[in-house]
Amino acid sequence: MVRPHPRRTGLGGLAVFAGLAGLLLATGRAAADSPAWAEKAFPLRPGVVFVKASFLTGELDGLKVVERVDQGTGKVVRGPVLEATLTVSNGSRDQAARLLGGKIEYIDGAGRLIPMTGNSFVFASDTPHRLDPGRSVSQPIRLAFPPSALQPHGLREVSVELTYLPIPYKTDTVYVPVYIGG
Repeated sequence: MVRPHPRRTGLGGLAVFAGLAGLLLATGRAAADSPAWAEKAFPLRPGVVFVKASFLTGELDGLKVVERVDQGTGKVVRGPVLEATLTVSNGSRDQAARLLGGKIEYIDGAGRLIPMTGNSFVFASDTPHRLDPGRSVSQPIRLAFPPSALQPHGLREVSVELTYLPIPYKTDTVYVPVYIGG
């Protein structure tokens, strides 16, 4: 059996305590030195959008745009971000789907596509590997949003594109003869 040396344990505990105290003091100074900002939210109407792609149905819920603004100067610190929760359901009886990702495109007031980068997403690793018939999955979405779309008449609609692999799904019954006894 190995026993720690009593002096080393005491000094190790003291070193850990001193390290934690230093970290807490440094964190307090950093928080005091950092500029104060506020999040400004713009809800999108309608707040819930229903989508359908082949045998998959879903909804985007809680649609809003959030940008971070410096409270002192009013300047935008972080550009606008679209936030929502995407729920996808499999309404098929005979197909499963492997959800890969998607893309949201923004259409301006004149009906033209607003060119964007950073508007694609992938389904999280904790999402089930496949979406079987009758099942649903939800995932938060945070994507870049075009600043020009925040202007009056700057946004007419959004286009939701889902990327998935359909998987044939079949349930079959097998009868196996069994006997009681010998």
